[in-house]
Amino acid sequence: MASRNQQLFELSQKFIPGGVNSPVRAFKSVGGNPIFFQRGQGAHVWDVDGKSYIDYVGSWGPLILGHAHPEVVKAVQNTAQNGLTFGAPTETELEIAELICELLPSIEQVRLVSSGTEAGMSAIRLARGYTGRSFIIKFEGCYHGHDDALLVKAGSGALTFGNPSSAGVPEETVEHTIVLDYNDLAGLEEAFKKYGNDIAAVIVEPVAGNMNLVAPTEGFLSSLRDLCTQHGSVLVFDEVMTGFRVGLGCAQGLYQIKPDLTTLGKVIGGGMPMAAFGGRRDIMQCLAPIGPVYQAGTLSGNPVAVAAGLATLKQIKEPGFYEQLGEKTQQLINGVTVAAEKNGINFSAQSIGGMFGFYFRKEIPVSFSEVMECDKDSFNKFFHAMLHEGIYFAPSAFEAGFVSSVHGDTEINQTISAAEKIFSTW
Repeated sequence: MASRNQQLFELSQKFIPGGVNSPVRAFKSVGGNPIFFQRGQGAHVWDVDGKSYIDYVGSWGPLILGHAHPEVVKAVQNTAQNGLTFGAPTETELEIAELICELLPSIEQVRLVSSGTEAGMSAIRLARGYTGRSFIIKFEGCYHGHDDALLVKAGSGALTFGNPSSAGVPEETVEHTIVLDYNDLAGLEEAFKKYGNDIAAVIVEPVAGNMNLVAPTEGFLSSLRDLCTQHGSVLVFDEVMTGFRVGLGCAQGLYQIKPDLTTLGKVIGGGMPMAAFGGRRDIMQCLAPIGPVYQAGTLSGNPVAVAAGLATLKQIKEPGFYEQLGEKTQQLINGVTVAAEKNGINFSAQSIGGMFGFYFRKEIPVSFSEVMECDKDSFNKFFHAMLHEGIYFAPSAFEAGFVSSVHGDTEINQTISAAEKIFSTW
């Protein structure tokens, strides 16, 4: 008899394209069928067949406090009792805007939206409207949502104009998008030398998390800042994933780089659909209703989402929060790395704050091409074996992992023990 998971997936494919509402959930990268979850509590999730897992996905990053944190749930319940949405300003919108501006000095004004894609799309439009320029630079392997202008991939060479990486995106839509290699200073300098006066913005994940975890090399972010300043281009940090994940000051605080605009999401919604973009006052003042750049959203600043986000941000402000989170994440990657080394497996790992990356490669990758050198088959084998042991990692070799504040020694040691058991059989 088919499991409940299998039954639901078969039925879902009749009514939902691919049976899922976001592609990576479909397990296409690792093989097999997706898991349908029923509930989560703390560091654990349970599927519809009743099996429990230690969760290192955390809804792809937002759940820095774990599942169903009592303060977040309480805030959502209390707010929902007074109405789910108004389509009008609320006091809590102002409260979270003030808090974001307080925590991130680069943000003088902020606008709330409903998704990271919307934040990235709006930031690019704003940068173009502010500068009066058309060209933008992005980096291969960095994902900024499914906006047409950003759904591009590079061809050969260090400096390549993007080609659409999705059907339905006309070539002319991305003809002003330049795609460079992440951490490639020479390519970056070449692009500015050739197109500097026409570049409206550079958008970058300061720590890449959508080609697994790839950290910036020394001088990469500071060179980005210098070149944008010299040429009057807007530097956009996409901190949808890293925002309040790698530290209270986000990646920009960690690396001491001040972007012109920042996109935020995931953690600031506390598990609810909310994101934001903000930055320098003179740029943000270009937005409607006071400026010529139009941006709007019926559910922007939704009170229930804002309540979840506020409750989360208040918790992570507590002294020592990020020190403990970083120690737990380091404990995890150290243990799994030792287990791999004992058994002669090509493996490396790194962590930044509450994010981590596992690579089936001897050395930690610093670019998209190096990530692609990782042994994908070994990852897939590892993923399914760990899943069998009740450990849930992202179902893709190209996604970062996440530790929450409620992952304790029990969960981390259990994960390391499972890895040791699996690696010993290879």
